[in-house]
Amino acid sequence: MQTSNSVKTRKNSKLQRIPPETNALSKNVDLDLLVVNDQLDFRQSASRYLKRMGIRVVEATCGEEALNLTDKKNFDVVILDIHISDMNGIEVLKKLRERAPMPKVIMLAGGGTIANAVDSIKLGAYDFITKPVQLDNLFRAVVLASEKKQLEKENAQLKVVLHRHEKRPNFVGDSPAMQEIFRVIERTAASDKPVLIQGESGTGKELVARAIHQSSPLADKPLFVINCAALAEHLLDSELFGHEKGAFTGAVAAKPGLFEIADGSTLFIDEFGEMSGALQAKLLRVLEDGTMRRVGSITQRKVKVRVIAATNSDLEKDVREKKFREDLYYRMNVLAIKIPPLRMRNGDIRQLVKAFTGDDWSVDDDVMKKFINYSWPGNVRQLQNAIERAKVLADENRIELANIPQAIAESDFKEITENANLSDLDLESLNQLHVLQAYQRCSKNKTKTAKSLGINRRSLYRLLEKYSIE
Repeated sequence: MQTSNSVKTRKNSKLQRIPPETNALSKNVDLDLLVVNDQLDFRQSASRYLKRMGIRVVEATCGEEALNLTDKKNFDVVILDIHISDMNGIEVLKKLRERAPMPKVIMLAGGGTIANAVDSIKLGAYDFITKPVQLDNLFRAVVLASEKKQLEKENAQLKVVLHRHEKRPNFVGDSPAMQEIFRVIERTAASDKPVLIQGESGTGKELVARAIHQSSPLADKPLFVINCAALAEHLLDSELFGHEKGAFTGAVAAKPGLFEIADGSTLFIDEFGEMSGALQAKLLRVLEDGTMRRVGSITQRKVKVRVIAATNSDLEKDVREKKFREDLYYRMNVLAIKIPPLRMRNGDIRQLVKAFTGDDWSVDDDVMKKFINYSWPGNVRQLQNAIERAKVLADENRIELANIPQAIAESDFKEITENANLSDLDLESLNQLHVLQAYQRCSKNKTKTAKSLGINRRSLYRLLEKYSIE
């Protein structure tokens, strides 16, 4: 008995000797590994060694068990013996190819032939190693395979970003309303909670989303963008959550959705209020516990994605009318940003015009006055389009009244004074006069004016901008 124990001790001590270079490599390991082998001694010794190196290891004794495990979890790397009891390792490799994303597979074979190696590589195996194999060499192969997989994932993310990215103007605005938006962006960026951005069409909701992401701890990761209004429900479901092969007509291969691709990063969902009830339920589940299922799958997958959503809909009204899930609304509304329309921040229009025209252009005073006094139902996007049109029609880099859209050029603005005839004024003009008179009575002291009107200073700033009261 003593002899047997001493032999066992010598074997274990030999296993525990780790070369210094291998030990150094283990410090940055972060991966999930599946070891598929029907030989108990090799499977356990390899698993024990690799776990000591910081790898999360799961064992499988046969091909069927391995495939069931890969259905439930996305492994980074699979060590697969080519000779296993229930099926040939090549057959298991073929089935692993149908998984998306496919793990990196390292094939093992005792006295493997060149033909086996060639077949494995053709089928997508990352490496082919003959037994017996030194465990430190196996560890290095696993790390290299994981690094290759991580690089492929980052490349895939970059391709999605480049495909979806549109060049947009930078944030512009010194108005109190925009300064408040900047402060809110700074506060929300540090959190990992969902963000709901509300505002009229064209106010720059995606710009706010990008600013939050770029100021967040996830700034080194890509921002992924999807517009709910641009896709039919079944396509939106597939884009967000992915699908399995054969899940619907045309699904010729499994495909991961944006939640899987954006794992560890930020997903911006535009036109959030257009989601169907079924998709709202799936999104709520992801927000609550990070779990999701692809279309046509019964397997739960775990992801960690920060969600930023935007809408121009009145979600509170939609909730009251049972058009939108109340629980999802409150889940998203924890961090909410309301972007003011351009007509409430016309003090920023000069800066916006300068940003859109560029330093080499000039804008006539009467054009600038029309821009400042126009109501801009299409907000910043409409202003940008108007300037782009004017630059096409203008001569010598100078925008004149004849160059801007007719609706803006012919718009009329009534300048209200303290001596205006009340019988000639509509309700909006009366409100403007009321603010103007209060401002004059308080000697243009904003704190006193706000108090006399029964509003806060922020609301007063917005009214002063809206009515061009200087």
